[in-house]
Amino acid sequence: MLRVNDIDLTDWEFWRRPHEYRHEAFKALRWHPELVRFEEPDIVIVPQGPGYYALTRHADVVEASRRPEDFCSGKGATSIWDMPGDLHEYFGSMISMDDPRHAKIRRIVSRAFSPRMIQRFEDQVEAVAAQIIENVTAGGGTGDFVADIAARLPLKIICDMMGIAEEHYRTVFDATNVILAGNDAEYLPSDDPEQVAMALLGAGETLKGLVEELGRQRRKDPGDDLTSALVNANIDGESLTDQELGSFFILLVVAGNETTRNAIAHGLDLFTHDPGQRALLTEDFDARIPGAVEEIVRYVSPVIWMRRTATRDTTLNEHEIKEGDKLLLYYWSANRDESVFTEPEKFDILRDPNPHVGFGGPGPHFCLGAHLARREITVLFRELLRRTPGIRASGEPERLESSFINGIKRLLYTF
Repeated sequence: MLRVNDIDLTDWEFWRRPHEYRHEAFKALRWHPELVRFEEPDIVIVPQGPGYYALTRHADVVEASRRPEDFCSGKGATSIWDMPGDLHEYFGSMISMDDPRHAKIRRIVSRAFSPRMIQRFEDQVEAVAAQIIENVTAGGGTGDFVADIAARLPLKIICDMMGIAEEHYRTVFDATNVILAGNDAEYLPSDDPEQVAMALLGAGETLKGLVEELGRQRRKDPGDDLTSALVNANIDGESLTDQELGSFFILLVVAGNETTRNAIAHGLDLFTHDPGQRALLTEDFDARIPGAVEEIVRYVSPVIWMRRTATRDTTLNEHEIKEGDKLLLYYWSANRDESVFTEPEKFDILRDPNPHVGFGGPGPHFCLGAHLARREITVLFRELLRRTPGIRASGEPERLESSFINGIKRLLYTF
């Protein structure tokens, strides 16, 4: 086992290493009796902070998640450093808020996500998935699985939910790639922190401007889409501002598009490398796909971590925490915790129970779109295995260089 002193989660070289090495490192951190503190990245544009603790055990991640009064999100949830001004809300929306403001936004958004609207888009998932696979089968039987299949379904569903026209799909796709680029030079080619910050802000402004213009149209002429429901919702005298609408759209397309497409891409890679699990699924698809979806999300952990900040001196499972301490909740590690999961390194679609935290831990920030994500993964694999039963990955995945998203940029396939 690796020595804890040799592990540096802040060093980009760590995140360039193979997954097997990283899993061993997190195993060492889980077995270490104390929480380990790491230095923050030095990115020049903001002062370097005091560091952060890595929560790597399942019990610690769950406990911190269910205690928002002690471990808040409002000081930043998606960045280690303290972002200037309101940038953490700009890119994080609800996940970078605390109650009562978080409760207000979630209440409005949840009301807009009416059962009728969700059912309509769940039904649409089947039609979209079928069309995607039909287009693929009409092609040459090979290509990039991410571009041809995995990215198309969640992107279209989310854009259709919001009422975004098809002509803007590529713009949305490119902007989300930039926002979640991590340290990947393909999407953020500059080493200059100021240029990187400008690129991130530019991508955010692109998405925000797109939905704000649509929101102005929908206030005058409402349609049967989520944007219309959001901009015209008024609950106890509260409605979304343009800023809140823009930030929510950034969250929706980033979280709902990137994470689901990565789960789907990883799923094909997993079933290619483990034909036994694939055979289990195809033997009784309807009975086993719910467990398969949960296991894909556990095994992959598309979102590697989220941050919390201690609001006061407290303890977390007997670990002393001081007010202002930053905590990174490593879902990627918690989902491999040996004290919770038997043979956690094994991909097992029959795993039961499977209390993973791939959609976040319990509490107010559990993923609002988890149900839709499960639906999209289920339907797409049903269509894939029914219409292209021989489909498999034909090469190793080209991975995103990121400490935040377990992403696949490209994955060659054949059938």
